[in-house]
Amino acid sequence: KKDGKYTIVTDRWQKFSNVALDEETLDTLSAYADEFLVHGVDVEGKRLGIDEELVGFLGRWSPIPVTYAGGATTIADLDRIRVAGAGSVDVTV
Repeated sequence: KKDGKYTIVTDRWQKFSNVALDEETLDTLSAYADEFLVHGVDVEGKRLGIDEELVGFLGRWSPIPVTYAGGATTIADLDRIRVAGAGSVDVTV
């Protein structure tokens, strides 16, 4: 997150763009993709668990299939992704 908003990050998650990850952005980008892969970079590799807020947003906002990555370390985390994403967010570990 940057300034309280999920933001698209590039260059191995080192450079924040000026593009917020929100419903409008996902809708616009969906015209150019068949699926999204979204990394929860704030939790990636830190063994902090998943970013449930982000997963919830993805479940509500994404008009195309979406896969979430980041922070999953237990089966319980996978269950939280299923619940937070309303069954519409896949996961990769």
